Amino acid sequence: MNKTKRVSFFKYIIIAGFLPVIFAFVIKPEPAGVKWQQLFNGKDLKDWTIKIKGRDLNDNFGNTFRVVDGKIQVNYDHYKEFDEQYGHLFYKKPFSYYLIAAEYRFTGNQVKGGPGWAFRNSGIMIHGQDPATMTKGQDFPNSIEVQLLGGNGSGKRTTANVCTPGTQYVMNNSVVKNHCMDSNSKTFDGDQWVRVEALVLGDSLVVHYVNGEEVLRYQKPQTDPVGNSDNGTLIKSGTISLQSESHPVEFRKVEIINLEKFAAKPEQLKKVIEQLMAVKRVAKQ
Repeated sequence: MNKTKRVSFFKYIIIAGFLPVIFAFVIKPEPAGVKWQQLFNGKDLKDWTIKIKGRDLNDNFGNTFRVVDGKIQVNYDHYKEFDEQYGHLFYKKPFSYYLIAAEYRFTGNQVKGGPGWAFRNSGIMIHGQDPATMTKGQDFPNSIEVQLLGGNGSGKRTTANVCTPGTQYVMNNSVVKNHCMDSNSKTFDGDQWVRVEALVLGDSLVVHYVNGEEVLRYQKPQTDPVGNSDNGTLIKSGTISLQSESHPVEFRKVEIINLEKFAAKPEQLKKVIEQLMAVKRVAKQ
């Protein structure tokens, strides 16, 4: 082996020796015993239940919820007018301690008759009621809404806000009764994909993330109070649903990490969450 080849060979050995170290810092696997579960199989709406205002359970009026090219579409091309027909697509089982994620984008134009506030507006409803218990004319399930908003091309319009149909929560040691509160996210104009995650820990804590950045946190999700009380009943678990509010939207991924097995192990739960949130998951365009 000549001198040049020996130098190249030793360079290869040195680089190869450092590769495992380099990848150890770059690749951050999920914590042991924790993995993402796909709620949407990319093919159909198996395991999901539909409830549209004014319609019976699983009456998918106008084919509002559909799967096209491997994505859940919320579409209104068969509507003459929106007519306040708010809809929700519910996953089949409730959750309590979890990290829920969805990648979404708004498309097209709002259907005729959609309210102005619903322009590029959808949501991930967490800690929600069973759709079978909703009345036929009920607008939204009692739930905490991780509100999804798209920019309107002018000014700031944050996403992963919180809204509270039939609910409230605590922030800075005070009960918040405002229907909606903005996050501190950036504005996402156009039809770009956005990843939103919500860490939900039973009746104690909810944290919203957008493309890997924390944008909002609050505590003690609860029902609206009864009578003269300021406090409602704490919500420990509930359904997860995707919203239909009059503007077309697509979801290409809906996934969850179930953290229930750590609920009674606070130190282990804290460690798992720290490991999970050390990874910045950003939607690819």
